[in-house]
Parts: sequence; C-alpha cells; structure tokens
Amino acid sequence: MFNKKHSPLIHIGLFLITIATTLVAGTEWITGKPGPHNFFDLSIALPYSFSVMFIIGVHEFGHYFAARYHKVDVTLPYFIPFPPLAGFLNFGTMGAVIKTRSVVVSNKAMFDIGVAGPIAGFFAALVVLIFGYSNLPEPQYILSIHPDYFSPGYGKDVISLHFGSSIIFEIFNTVFNTPTNFIPPMTEIYHYPYLTAGWLGLFITAMNMIPVGQLDGGHIVYSMFNVKKHEAIASISMVIMILLGVFGALDTFLELGFNFGWTGWLFWALILNFMIKVKHPPVINFQPLDSNRMLLGYFSLFILIITFSPSPFIISF
Repeated sequence: MFNKKHSPLIHIGLFLITIATTLVAGTEWITGKPGPHNFFDLSIALPYSFSVMFIIGVHEFGHYFAARYHKVDVTLPYFIPFPPLAGFLNFGTMGAVIKTRSVVVSNKAMFDIGVAGPIAGFFAALVVLIFGYSNLPEPQYILSIHPDYFSPGYGKDVISLHFGSSIIFEIFNTVFNTPTNFIPPMTEIYHYPYLTAGWLGLFITAMNMIPVGQLDGGHIVYSMFNVKKHEAIASISMVIMILLGVFGALDTFLELGFNFGWTGWLFWALILNFMIKVKHPPVINFQPLDSNRMLLGYFSLFILIITFSPSPFIISF
C-alpha cells in the first residue's frame, strides 16, 4: 500500500487529467470550434498536448532535480488541469508546481533550485518552436480552417484575437521567413499546435521569471543580490505590471486602439501581492554567489527580457 503522504497516485491522476484538458483546449484552438468533440477531433491536438506537457514537465523537473541535488525534500510535480469554460482563454492547464517539504537553508541552494526550472523550460520551448517552424504545413492547412483566408475581405469587421509577440518570437519569424514557408501571423498562430505550445511555454517562463516574491525570478534575484535590492526590484516590477494592466484596461474599455498592455497583468499583480507576496522570505545562510552562478542568473534575466510580452493577448474589433 502507498503511504498517502507520499503516494504518486495523485501526481499521476493530475497528469492524466491535464493531458485530457489540454487535448480539449488544443482541439478548440486548432479547429476554432467549441465542443463537444469526438475522439477523432481530439487526436489532432496530440502534438499540442504532448508539447505543452513536455515543456511544463521539463520546467518542473528542473526544479525537482536541483532540489534533490541539494538534498531538499520536494514532491513530484502537481500538474494543474484547467477545464474548458465559456468566456475564458483556455490552454487546458495552469502549469504545474512542486512543494518543498524541508527548509532551503542557503541562497546558493535557493538559486540553483529557482534557476533550473525556467532555463530548462526555456530550452524545452525552443526545441518545440524549432520543430514547429521547421515543419510548417502548406498554406492549404490554414485554408482548411478558413477557406477565405487569402481573400481581400478576410478578417475585416470581425473580432480577432492576437497572441502577443516577444523578442524571441520575432527572431523566429525572421529566421524562418523564407519564400517557401508560410509564417502564420499572430492572429492565426493558435491553429498551429507546436507554435501555440512553444508560445505558451515562453509565456509561462516569462510570468515565472518576474522577480517578485517566491516566483522563480524572485528566488533568483534575491539569491543574487540581497534583501534590499530584491525588494527594490520587486517593487519596480509590481509598478510596471500594474501600469501595463491599467493601460490595457483603459485601452480595452475606451477603445483607444493602442493594443498595448493587458488587463491580466493587473490581476497577476493582485495575486502576487496578496497570495505569493512581494517580499522574499529570508534564508538562514546567505553568502555571495560565485561568478558562474551570477552569470547564470543574468542569463535567466535575459530570458525574461526576450520572452516577456507587454500585450500577450490583444483583442481587435
């Protein structure tokens, strides 16, 4: 019999449920049609589901193995399924988490555990994006979804959803923009399972790398510098998120047409402030990091810069 406290069954169950919810979400993104779906419909979302689970899994196991290296007692990842709900942007999952069951006593261990996840997840997302961009389907693919896609009137006088771009996405779009490739615009990218999964992986990485509280970025910045510097950086980050959220709300409700900012940043800032907290709790043993760790930390902050999108979701009328 499994010990309930350490039973892997709940992890396996959440993993399987999240596969199911990502299959449903992926099918809706790819086809543009709500459910119910049959098994054949769901099968087209297998690339999306497996890619998303791969990126999230690599991210969380980066944390897990770094924690085990430092002899920190941690759980296996808890995958978080998100069922399809009308009116919500739904990717089928809200990511995954691991829980520490022992104290992290040094900032060096805190740094290693914090930085391992986003860097591992970042490279996993790059692998998925490189595969997706290297295997883009012919234009007939988008025509099978939108038969009038190449007509002059397509997209006019309709509500459209744009996935926000980022520096790394612009690099991919430039590198793979060849005469033989049809690069889907950000208004159509969600019909392409590997690109959507890669985009989501980078979005999750950026959200976790914000240097606030006990987010991955908060662990990293706190471990690299000190309490006062972390609090200053975290406070500036909160102000930026609130400003982006307020500007996104004004842009939406007043129909300013700037397509800059996102109301979700305001909600994320509220969640961080009241649940995750802005300040980082102290560790028992704080010592300056070595140069290799500092370089790795700066690289992780570089990842934040190139993956962050001020306007991850834009709705145009």
